[in-house]
Amino acid sequence: MGVVRRLLAVGTAVGVVVMGAPAAAGATADTPGIVIENGVTQPVFSYGEAIQEVVYVEAPMDSDGDGRRDLIEVDVIRPAETEAGLRVPTIMEASPYYGRDPGDPLPDKTRGFPGWWDEYFVPRGYAVVQVEMQGTSRSFGCPTTGGPEDTISIKAVVDWLNGRAPGFHHDGSAAVADWSTGNVGMQGVSYVGTLPNAVATQGVPGLRTVVPIAAISSWYKYVNDQGIAWSTWSENVNFRYTEYLADYVSVGRTLPGSASAPACESIITRLGDAEQASASDFTPFWQERNYLPDANKIKTADTSVFMVHGLTDFNVKTMHFADLWREVEKRQMPRKIWLHRGAHANPTSFRLTEWQAVMHRWMDHWLHDIPNGIMNEPMADIQRPDGTWETHSTWPDANTEKVNLRFGPTTADAAGTLSLNAPKGNPSQSFVDQIESQAVKIGNAEQTKPGRLAYVTPPLATDVRLSGTPELAVRMSTTADTALLSALLVDYGAGPTVTVAGKDPLELVQESCEPEDLADRTGCAEPMEASVEITPERVLAWGHIDVKNSPDLRRSHTLTPGEEYNVRWKTLPSEHVIPAGHRIGIVITGNYNANPTSNRPARDAAAVGSQVTVYLNGSALTLPVVGGTAGLGF
Repeated sequence: MGVVRRLLAVGTAVGVVVMGAPAAAGATADTPGIVIENGVTQPVFSYGEAIQEVVYVEAPMDSDGDGRRDLIEVDVIRPAETEAGLRVPTIMEASPYYGRDPGDPLPDKTRGFPGWWDEYFVPRGYAVVQVEMQGTSRSFGCPTTGGPEDTISIKAVVDWLNGRAPGFHHDGSAAVADWSTGNVGMQGVSYVGTLPNAVATQGVPGLRTVVPIAAISSWYKYVNDQGIAWSTWSENVNFRYTEYLADYVSVGRTLPGSASAPACESIITRLGDAEQASASDFTPFWQERNYLPDANKIKTADTSVFMVHGLTDFNVKTMHFADLWREVEKRQMPRKIWLHRGAHANPTSFRLTEWQAVMHRWMDHWLHDIPNGIMNEPMADIQRPDGTWETHSTWPDANTEKVNLRFGPTTADAAGTLSLNAPKGNPSQSFVDQIESQAVKIGNAEQTKPGRLAYVTPPLATDVRLSGTPELAVRMSTTADTALLSALLVDYGAGPTVTVAGKDPLELVQESCEPEDLADRTGCAEPMEASVEITPERVLAWGHIDVKNSPDLRRSHTLTPGEEYNVRWKTLPSEHVIPAGHRIGIVITGNYNANPTSNRPARDAAAVGSQVTVYLNGSALTLPVVGGTAGLGF
């Protein structure tokens, strides 16, 4: 009854859907089949004659609370030969942003396929589908910014492609994916790449691979860092980022009878209420938006993972790929990773030819089961600041070992030292929490400054490669009842600082990405601008923590002035080579949210002006050094 009422707005009636799992792929004497040459599928099917259709998949939820299950809109393009018995796998792109496009199509018309994937893969024996997340564009329901509803809405489409969920055409007739082999690969950038993470961690049969690019693995960590709200979000949306984003993507609802914006207003407002009430604690609101605890289900469903992330992506920061990669790695799941020097970006803009080729072979292997050897190749491709690429057997490097460097007191050429040996006695040093730029915080490591503590190694005798996530253990006290700490890992030594431009999420998903863009290096394929400046030092990684959330991120506790606390936290993951002759430094200071141009949020002001004391004998920096202690070069 619910589905009938939903589709009556477009003059439809609904029949009974009989579902069955799609049969295995393979051509017979009476049906066409794919053609494989040199280990890859060939473009033997006509793109011009491909079938396009609109399907509404029924999701097992009612996210807008109207008593009816949500219908999720799907645009499909597939070879015409699928009407003659050809069974094909599917490459899926699910997005919350389709409704942001002007001129949404009618309910029975696809919006077209703006990426290069359809022109490339449909002729090679694939279907390509675009899925509108619940509560966006023509899909029903309400968006919940990373909530379970996001995942359920997209998972339902994977289930439909495997015969486990009902689908309908705009006229109410049953839409059965009898052309589908059931094998699905999801890919996308930013939020569009986050949805593959969300679905993969539900262990969905048929989801053979995911390609998350610049993707989120925990929405808490997207909005906060270990008890502190990122200033870039808190200033813009007053600690209600999830409400802001849900409202942003919910515009553009076009299906007649689906004007659920008023119904969603209270639901979206409650997102902001819950976020604000969390006060940057890791509350149940955030816990259900964390995909990491269910990473084991990726293995359960035999889903492979190909991650891509920029080492200077300060939108979706690097802990997102590293945290999920760590879960995938320790379970020895099939995986591959590209780490590039840039920011929030699409691989077409920095390694176009290689990206298209590797995606061809990756999808052929995982969706068509073609043994083309791609899993026998090096697992990790890493781009260095000068633009060159290296291949490695894994990431972090297989020879990485954790090395503990202890804090030491002031010397003639350093405000503080880092060495393998603990200092004698129980020396301490203090700084005053004050608002300063990043340049002031890290500059002149040999000088004592009131607003920071700096500890540096001796000059390195050899190049040192860091590969993994640095960690801090600091014993400290404060004169206030609150303390916010930042740690900045610094390469001290004159050298090039490379800045590569990124793009905002909507720009990434809306820019033109047609085959002609790939050919002309326009739109999504336009090369990223890079600038180089010779600087006396450069920040390699940073991390922040609200001491009130140590050791329990789920709730904060007021500090007792003068009492000593042992605080542990991580910086962003690091993949850097520090040249011989340089020094590795760690700067400890008050929080400034890693954005040199931003001001501290008002609610953090209580810590400003307080004095923080660090006890050197209880403090250390743990670095992921390739080659361990012997690889340090001092």
